[in-house]
Amino acid sequence: MIGTLNYYLDPDLNYTWQQASTLAAKGAGRNVSYGRQIQIWIRQYLTNEALPKHQYGKAKPTILDDEDFSYQLQVHLVQVVKCGYIKAQDIANYMQKPEAVTKLAEVGKDTISIWTARCWLHRFNWRYTWKKNGMYIDGHKCIDVVKYRKGFIQRWKTLYEPRFTIYDNEGNATPPENGFPIPPEQVGRFQLILVMHNESTFYENDRRKSKWTHLAEKASTEKKGEGQSIMVSDFVTPDWGRLTHDGEESCIFFKAGKNRDGYFTSEDLISQVDIAINIFEAKTRRFKTALFLFDNAPSHQKWAPDALSAHQMVKQTHASWRHHKGGPKMRSTMFTWPDGQAVHQDFYFPDDHPTMPRWFKGMEIIIRERGLWPAAGLNAQCEGFKCQQGQTDCCSRRVLFEQPDFQNQKSQLEELITSRGHICDFYPKYHCKLNFIEQYWGAAKLQYRNTPKTSNIDEMEENVHQALDSVTLAQIRCYSNHAARFLDSYDQGLTGPEAVWANKKYHGHCTLPLEIEPQG
Repeated sequence: MIGTLNYYLDPDLNYTWQQASTLAAKGAGRNVSYGRQIQIWIRQYLTNEALPKHQYGKAKPTILDDEDFSYQLQVHLVQVVKCGYIKAQDIANYMQKPEAVTKLAEVGKDTISIWTARCWLHRFNWRYTWKKNGMYIDGHKCIDVVKYRKGFIQRWKTLYEPRFTIYDNEGNATPPENGFPIPPEQVGRFQLILVMHNESTFYENDRRKSKWTHLAEKASTEKKGEGQSIMVSDFVTPDWGRLTHDGEESCIFFKAGKNRDGYFTSEDLISQVDIAINIFEAKTRRFKTALFLFDNAPSHQKWAPDALSAHQMVKQTHASWRHHKGGPKMRSTMFTWPDGQAVHQDFYFPDDHPTMPRWFKGMEIIIRERGLWPAAGLNAQCEGFKCQQGQTDCCSRRVLFEQPDFQNQKSQLEELITSRGHICDFYPKYHCKLNFIEQYWGAAKLQYRNTPKTSNIDEMEENVHQALDSVTLAQIRCYSNHAARFLDSYDQGLTGPEAVWANKKYHGHCTLPLEIEPQG
């Protein structure tokens, strides 16, 4: 109002009444109609000296201001969610109850509209959005999983982590701790390089779903289905990124399918690991040790064809028994007498045996040679091999299962890696958060979705390769720290959800504080 009068009464401007009010309204960021409203307010003031009143705090009251009623309605929504999904109609239906109708009558209404129900949902902090997936915790609390996780974290903290080079979130190496002894066998190869393995599949039609589009742009047809796929099996390390050296890489592009490359087997992984070790040793000149970490998939735990196993062993001698049909003979082993003397044992008779050359000895003779056969004898196995809990000598198969050399049988993957002088370990089941390569896949797929559409599998493979190379070393080191914080969380006794909370709270740290108090 003052602005309008200043414009109108200034002799140098010579504005009309309408021009002055319009300029004042525009100067206040309002439209022309607001200028007309200013004229009305000025006339009212000149007539009866009445100033316009502000409208702040003049909002109409709502029955939701009643805390008891609001609480009862929210409790009703929680009960509805337990049975499925909620919708605005659920509130409208609730308002038809006698007590709700009485409450509406107080404000002069009979019912509410669906639009009002949606507004109430927003007021109660409900939002209509995509369902979000939280941390996968199914199986985390299984007794065997928890036991293995504790053992893995103990190995990580005492045997592995002191030998790592730790990087901060800026990608800079942190000063190493001093004062711990170096075992004689590790002199010269003390530094440990973490090498992570995992597989992931890229799909031809996996593209961005959101983008900037012009209003004149017409909708284009999209191919149905996921399209062709390429499975990638790769190794990543926080020390230098992807495992490559002099143009050679350990990554495998595999076109899985019945009429394609077949299916990725443990034998394929063994061949790839052998190549990866060669690349690692060439890059480090065999002055460093690799810690190869894999997820706990059954294919990664597969034993060698000649590995020790009492499964399917026969009790009596047999001319041609093999653990796998057409496979090799089971390897010989070493066991220890009670006095500590180590003894070599073959499971097959020698070539010069007078009656059964090269025959399988059978479980009874194997156990007799170990001095464990009881006078009353043993059956081959309990019915269905469902032995009573805690029994160790109820049947022949159980006796062999409990022997240290059988229990300590390593997987074929671990045997290969340890035979080359490196370390192999496996993550606990259901703990993919500990494997930072999962985030590496996510970053690579984000880049892949932005690449141009391809017309053949070779172009697609090139795009996938470029996407893998686009993930920077700084990103990989941040992902590694993210996984390390989860390990610290479990080491301090936090549960899965508490570990998620701690990782978010201390996301800028390489590790977590020594004492954490989870907050609800």
